[in-house]
Amino acid sequence: MSDYTGSAAAAAALVAIAFFVFFFAVIFYVISAFFLMKIFEKAGVQGKWRAWVPVYNFMVFAKLGDLSPWVMLIAFVASAVLGQIPAVGWIFSLLPLIAGALAAWRVGLKLQKETPWVVLFVLLSPVWLGIAAFDKSRWNPQVPPAPWASNGFLADSTVWQGVPAPSSGGAAPAGYEPPAGYQPPAGYQPPAPPAGYQPPAPPAPPVGHQPPIAPEPPAAPEPPTTEPPAAPEPPRS
Repeated sequence: MSDYTGSAAAAAALVAIAFFVFFFAVIFYVISAFFLMKIFEKAGVQGKWRAWVPVYNFMVFAKLGDLSPWVMLIAFVASAVLGQIPAVGWIFSLLPLIAGALAAWRVGLKLQKETPWVVLFVLLSPVWLGIAAFDKSRWNPQVPPAPWASNGFLADSTVWQGVPAPSSGGAAPAGYEPPAGYQPPAGYQPPAPPAGYQPPAPPAPPVGHQPPIAPEPPAAPEPPTTEPPAAPEPPRS
């Protein structure tokens, strides 16, 4: 009898722990998705629903951070499948965090956050997301390309309708429209032209083309030569 009672108590404790873990996981997810939605609005992402779809929302976040969204998906799948391996599974469990940190670093640069800010994302990602979502920073896509821009695996080459393209450096990507109300950050200076750059010369006129001759102004009229009539003399008394 005592063994049955002890087993029932242990099962009830496990159910209670599982409930609280599930409850806090749902709260964590809702808060993170809400913060992501606000970040997406800053970046000009179309469709608030993208921030509420599990896994896909962080794929969009990776794309905003110039990281291939498929790398983020692979990180999630590898963490779920290979994370169960004894002894080394915890290494694979860190893959989503590593991919998220790379994307957060790039997203932070576009929101005027220096590189050390990514440490806050690694330690307390909801706090980082909340600051990025509600501070006064504005989205600036004109940042240098990511260090992995030439890497065929990490670089983002996908095209998703409604999601801005990755940074190309210097100018906004073709077809990208900044969100309404966007203002360049204070003190921002456009990138200088490359060394040796010369502006293009104006087009040469076609062969045989003669510039139009301006018409001569009309001559001023000559004053009249006739003298005005003399005034009549007053009558003599």
